[in-house]
Amino acid sequence: MSPLIFNIALTALDERLHGPWKNGGEMSAESRRAARRRRNLPNYRIVRYADDFAVLVHGGEQDAAALREEIATVLATMGLRLSEAKTRVTHMSEGFSFLGFRIQWRQKRGTDKWYVYTFIDGRPVRSVKAKIRALTRRTSQQDLGYVLTRLNQVMRGWANYFRHAVAKNMFAMLDNFAWWRVIRMLQVRHHWSWKDVRRHFTVLSGRWLPITAGKVEMRRIAAIPVTRYRYRGTKIPSPWTTLAPA
Repeated sequence: MSPLIFNIALTALDERLHGPWKNGGEMSAESRRAARRRRNLPNYRIVRYADDFAVLVHGGEQDAAALREEIATVLATMGLRLSEAKTRVTHMSEGFSFLGFRIQWRQKRGTDKWYVYTFIDGRPVRSVKAKIRALTRRTSQQDLGYVLTRLNQVMRGWANYFRHAVAKNMFAMLDNFAWWRVIRMLQVRHHWSWKDVRRHFTVLSGRWLPITAGKVEMRRIAAIPVTRYRYRGTKIPSPWTTLAPA
C-alpha cells in the first residue's frame, strides 16, 4: 500500500513541477525549454518512483538549491518533509544514487567525450553478496539442488533488474564469487581437496563443467544480455498507448 499512497499524495508535487511545461498554450514543452535556455533560465525534469525522486536541473547550483526549497515547501503542505540523510544537491560529475543505480557523468575512456553512465550502486551489490553468503555457508547441510535453485532465483532476479546498467563486469564478478562460495561449501561438506574438486568438475581436457545437482545447474548471470538504455522518448512501448480501440 505504501507506494500507492505516496503516488496519490505526491500528485501535487508532480503537478507543481510539471506545471511550467504543460501550461504554455500552443508552444510545446521543448520549445518552452529552449526559450528558457536562450534567456539563461534554468530547466528541470523530475523522475519519481513512489517516494523516491530525482530532479535533474539544467542550471547552476543556486538554481538547484532554490528548487529544493520549493519542493520542501510543497511537501510541507502535505505534512511531509525531505529526508536530510538522503537529499542533497550534487553535480552530475559527482553522480547520485537512485533506485539502486549510480548515475554519473564521466569521460569515455580513450576519448575526450563525456556521457552520462548508469552503474550499479554499492548497496545492492553488498545486499546480493550477503544473500549468496547466507545460502552457501561452509557448514551448511542444505540439499545442493535447493542451494543452486535459490542461487539461480536470487542472482537472476537481481541481474534482470540491473541489466540496463554498465553491468557486464559486475555480473562476471558475482558469478565468480558465487562459484567459489559453492565450491568451498562442498569442500568442507565432503572433505575434498583441490584435486577432488577438479576430478568432479573438469573433463580430461581440463575444461571446467558447471556445478549441477540432478537436473539443476548453477547458471551464470554473465550470460544475461546487457542492454544499455538510450533515450527513446515517446517511442518506448506502453500498453496504454498501443492497445487497439474498443
